[in-house]
Amino acid sequence: MIISVLCCYPELQSVYDDQPNAHKKFMEKLDACIRNHDKEIEKMCNFHHQGFVDAITELLKVRTDAEKLKVQVTDTNRRFQDAGKEVIVHTEDIIRCRIQQRNITTVVEKLQLCLPVLEMYSKLKEQMSAKRYYSALKTMEQLENVYFPWVSQYRFCQLMIENLPKLREDIKEISMSDLKDFLESIRKHSDKIGETAMKQAQHQKTFSVSLQKQNKMKFGKNMYINHDRIPEERNETVLKHSLEEEDENEEEVLTVQDLVDFSPVYRCLHIYSVLGDEETFENYYRKQRKKQARLVLQPQSNMHETVDGYRRYFTQIVGFFVVEDHILHVTQGLVTRAYTDELWNMALSKIIAVLRAHSSYCTDPDLVLELKNLIVIFADTLQGYGFPVNRLFDLLFEIRDQYNETLLKKWAGVFRDIFEEDNYSPIPIVNEEEYKIVISKFPFQDPDLEKQSFPKKFPMSQSVPHIYIQVKEFIYASLKFSESLHRSSTEIDDMLRKSTNLLLTRTLSSCLLNLIRKPHIGLTELVQIIINTTHLEQACKYLEDFITNITNISQETVHTTRLYGLSTFKDARHAAEGEIYTKLNQKIDEFVQLADYDWTMSEPDGRASGYLMDLINFLRSIFQVFTHLPGKVAQTACMSACQHLSTSLMQMLLDSELKQISMGAVQQFNLDVIQCELFASSEPVPGFQGDTLQLAFIDLRQLLDLFMVWDWSTYLADYGQPASKYLRVNPNTALTLLEKMKDTSKKNNIFAQFRKNDRDKQKLIETVVKQLRSLVNGMSQHT
Repeated sequence: MIISVLCCYPELQSVYDDQPNAHKKFMEKLDACIRNHDKEIEKMCNFHHQGFVDAITELLKVRTDAEKLKVQVTDTNRRFQDAGKEVIVHTEDIIRCRIQQRNITTVVEKLQLCLPVLEMYSKLKEQMSAKRYYSALKTMEQLENVYFPWVSQYRFCQLMIENLPKLREDIKEISMSDLKDFLESIRKHSDKIGETAMKQAQHQKTFSVSLQKQNKMKFGKNMYINHDRIPEERNETVLKHSLEEEDENEEEVLTVQDLVDFSPVYRCLHIYSVLGDEETFENYYRKQRKKQARLVLQPQSNMHETVDGYRRYFTQIVGFFVVEDHILHVTQGLVTRAYTDELWNMALSKIIAVLRAHSSYCTDPDLVLELKNLIVIFADTLQGYGFPVNRLFDLLFEIRDQYNETLLKKWAGVFRDIFEEDNYSPIPIVNEEEYKIVISKFPFQDPDLEKQSFPKKFPMSQSVPHIYIQVKEFIYASLKFSESLHRSSTEIDDMLRKSTNLLLTRTLSSCLLNLIRKPHIGLTELVQIIINTTHLEQACKYLEDFITNITNISQETVHTTRLYGLSTFKDARHAAEGEIYTKLNQKIDEFVQLADYDWTMSEPDGRASGYLMDLINFLRSIFQVFTHLPGKVAQTACMSACQHLSTSLMQMLLDSELKQISMGAVQQFNLDVIQCELFASSEPVPGFQGDTLQLAFIDLRQLLDLFMVWDWSTYLADYGQPASKYLRVNPNTALTLLEKMKDTSKKNNIFAQFRKNDRDKQKLIETVVKQLRSLVNGMSQHT
C-alpha cells in the first residue's frame, strides 16, 4: 500500500501544484491503484479461505462449551456479588472511619499547633488584666516571633496580629499615666523624702562629732580654764544623751525606697525600652522633672519670716535630688551624671540667689543661725549624694557677715540696756560671797582691795561685769555660726577675733559715745565711765585668752588677729574726758551767769561774791570725785576749769554791753579773783608743780593790779619787754576797760568837791587812752 501511495505521489503533487488536468489524472491513477489492491486482496482471501473455514468449524465446536462456561461464570458472579455486598458495606464503613481518623488526626495536629498560640494570647490577656505590662510586651514578642508564624494562615491569628499594636498603644498610655501619677506623687512627697534624708545626715554628723568629742575627752584635753571652763561632766552627759539618741534613731532608718514606690518608673522605662521608644520616654521624664525642679526652686514670698519656711524649701529640694540620685543609680541611661550635674548647677545658682535675697531680710540673729544650720545640713546631705556644695559654703561666709551685723545690732540694744540700768557708782560688797560672785563674772585683780575688810567697794560700776559677760556671750554666739563650716581652727579663731573687734570698735564704742553725749549724764557719771573703760581695757587680754582657749590657737601665731579693745576704750575715755571738760565748763558758765555785780558801786562789799564761793565749793567737791581718775585727767580737768573760769571773768569785764565800771566794782571783782587764786593755790587736784594752776588767772591778776595800783607809767614804759611786770596785759584789753572807767569818772559825783584832782585824773586817763590807742594801732599795723 505504501508502494501504491508512492506511485500516486507525483499526481498528488501536481494536484497541490494546481497543474492543468492534474485532478483527473490523479483520479485515474487512484482508480488504477484501487483495482490493483482489490486483485491482491482477492488473491489473499483465496489463499487463506480454507484456514478460515477450519477456524469457523472449530469455533462452532467451542460454542457449546462457552455457553456452559458462561452459565457457570454468571452463576459464580451472582454468588460472588451476593457474598461481596456485606464486604462492600463493611469496606465503606472502614473507609469512612479511616477518613474520620485522618480528619481527627489533622484536627489534633492543627489544634496542637494553635493551642500554644491561644494559651500565650490568653496569658497576654491575663497579664494585661493584672497590669503586668512589661511581661505582656515580652509575651507579644514571643507571639510575633515564635507562635504566629505557625498559624498565620488562620483568620483568628490575623485578628490577633491586628490587635497587638492597639494593645501596645494601650500599654504605652497606661504606663505613661502611671508615670504621671508617680511624678505627681514624688512632687507631693519630696519634702518628706528630703526631711528624712536631712535627718539621717544630721544624725550621722552628730554621731561623728560625738565620737570626736569622746576621743578628745579620752586624751584629757582641757578646753576652758579659770572661770570660763565648762565642766567635763556636763560634756559627758551631753555626749551620752546624744549617743543614746543616735542608737534610737538608727533603729528607724528609712530609705528613699521605703518612702517612694519607684516601680512605675521601672515599668515605664522597661516598656518603652521593649517598644524601642526609650528616647521618647527619657526626654519626657527629663522635661517633666526640670519643670518640677523649677517649681521646687521657687520659694514662697514670706519664706524669710520663719525657719519652717526655709526648712520646707530645703527639704523639697533635697527630696527632688535624692530621687534623681536614686534613679541615676538604679537605671541605665534614664538619668545620667551629666544631666544631674547640669540640673544641680542650675538649681544651685537659683538656690544661692534665693537665699542671698531672702536672708537679707532677716534681722533676728537666732533665725539667721538656724538658717545657717539648715544650709549646713542641706549641704552635707547633698554632698553625701555626690553633689558639689562648695558654693553653698561660700554663701555661708556672706551670711556670716550678715549674721554678725544682726548680732551687733542685738548687742547694741543689750549694751544700751546695761548702760540705762547702771547707777554709775562703785559696786558695794558686804561679804566674801558677794566678792566671789563679782570676781567670777569679771577678771578683777587688786591686792589692795583684797586686803581691805568688808564692806568695801569695787572701783567699777555694775555695767563692767555685765558688759564683759555679754562680750563673751557674743563670742559664743559668733562661734555658733563658725561651727560646721569645715574651716580650720585658725580660720575660726580669725573670724571670732574679727567679729569681736567689730563689736568693740563699732558697737560698744558707739554705745559708749552715745552714752557719754547724753544730756542727763553728769560729771560724776562721766568720771565713773572713765573708770569703767579703764577696767574694760585691762580685761581685753582676758578676752583674748578666752578666744584662745576656745580655738586652741596660740596668740603667738604669726597671723593671729589682735583685739582692738584697747584703742576702743581709750577713744571712749578720751571722749568722756572731753565731755567732762565741756560739762565742767558748762557748769562754770551756769554759775557765772548767776553773777550780779553792781558795776557802779563806789566801795566793795569786803567779801567775795556768793555765786563765786558756790562755784568754788562745787569745784572742790567735783575734784574730790576726780581722785579715782588718772592723774593727768584730773589735772587737765582742773586746769581747764580754772582757765575757763578766768576767761569767763575776763569776758565779763570786757562785755560790750557793759558800758561803765567803777573802781569800787573793780575792787569787788578783785576780791573774787583773789578767791579763785586761793582755790588754785590750795591744790584741789594733786600733781601740779608750784603755782602752775595759779597761772590760769595771771591775765586777770596783772590786769586788775594795773588798775588797782594805777601803774600806767610802768606798764607803758615796760611794754613789750620780756621782764615787764604787766606782760600778760593786752593794750586793747586795757584800753577797753579804761574807757569803761573813763565814762564812769565823768559822771561820778565824788569828784565834785575836788575839781582839780578830778581834772588831773581825767587828763591822765585821756593821756593813757591815747597812748594805749597808739599801741593798739601799732599792733594792728604790725600785724
